[in-house]
Amino acid sequence: MWDSIWIDVAVATLEPGADAYGLIPDAAIGVEGEQIAWIGERRELTQAPERLARRIHSGAGRCLMPGLIDCHTHLIFGGDRASEFEQRAAGASYAEIAAAGGGIAATVARTRALSVDELVAAALPRARALLSEGVTTLEIKSGYGLDVANELKLLRAARALGALVDVEVVPTLLALHALPREAAADRSGYIDRVCNELIPQVAREGLARAVDVFCESIAFTPAECARALDAARTHGLAVKMHAEQLSDQGGAIVAAAHGALSADHLEYLSLRGVEALARSGTVAVLLPGAYLLLRERQPPPVAALRAHQVPMALATDCNPGTSPSTSLQLMLPLACTLFGLMPAEAVAGVTRHAAAALGLAESRGTLRVGKRADFALFDIAHPRELAYWLGGNRCYTAVRGGRVRTVTA
Repeated sequence: MWDSIWIDVAVATLEPGADAYGLIPDAAIGVEGEQIAWIGERRELTQAPERLARRIHSGAGRCLMPGLIDCHTHLIFGGDRASEFEQRAAGASYAEIAAAGGGIAATVARTRALSVDELVAAALPRARALLSEGVTTLEIKSGYGLDVANELKLLRAARALGALVDVEVVPTLLALHALPREAAADRSGYIDRVCNELIPQVAREGLARAVDVFCESIAFTPAECARALDAARTHGLAVKMHAEQLSDQGGAIVAAAHGALSADHLEYLSLRGVEALARSGTVAVLLPGAYLLLRERQPPPVAALRAHQVPMALATDCNPGTSPSTSLQLMLPLACTLFGLMPAEAVAGVTRHAAAALGLAESRGTLRVGKRADFALFDIAHPRELAYWLGGNRCYTAVRGGRVRTVTA
């Protein structure tokens, strides 16, 4: 007998197939322990629901989908950068603000001043907002410490946050996010410490699953990024890359050569970069929130990514400078409107492809027997509505590991 069964639902499995959403209009899902035990049309149940499961949940006609996955966030930080928003509104560019001492460096100063407990307390409302929208898996990057002690502090804060809220936190080390001010005269020395001290310690303590790097003219070169990715692979960590956000540095090609799980941003991605991602199976993570707030004019090459069958994920990029958003649902209509994604691509981008961007496609991101019972119930009749509504929260409730989660903002 199953632990529970969900009936009176339209299920979007997001499994690849003839229907873009894997839609089963009148479905049932049986859950045993933390896994999906059965899924299909309700009429195919061999017995009445009360004979099959100990608990029966009615979805009252709502749409049930895989739990949403936010695969790119900088959720833990100190302070805010609202003043920079004003500067950009007045015409200042991201690079100009960074050169004047703002940008990432400003957040680093505020973040270093906070303890683990203070960082967790500041991030808690942001995490709860994401959870309230049906997010069941949440990536959190470091990158606002930029020295060994503070990068470790951020990763420990991410782990502590995950223990407080009902979500799986996937921590990522992003020490090559910006060059800290104190390393201005010793750039290679900082990279040495990241590769030879920080990455090995993170791997030993199991504090992160992946290493990310920011390959950009205002950050790190492809060769510098390659050093960190090599060190990560040597120590058994997966790799990711912020690539081609503000210019074409060839970072995506480097990421693909290292078998990266994802390359993220990609507004200035070249055709060679698209082809490299296609060959490596690397996921393209698109971040419309940052694109919108930075007032970019060159969108990622979605048509080329689509033509080369590169999977496209979406994420909030929640961060204090360029995407202060805690709404993953909002990213779907933005991606469709700003980037030209189809609604089905957007929905897959926060489920199936987001799972692949974190190396978790075998356990979540779609609904099928044997996968983890992470799903969410939405007050919509069809999954395409998630890409239609601009603002507002459509999530009714969420289930993580087979347990019903109370959704509170």
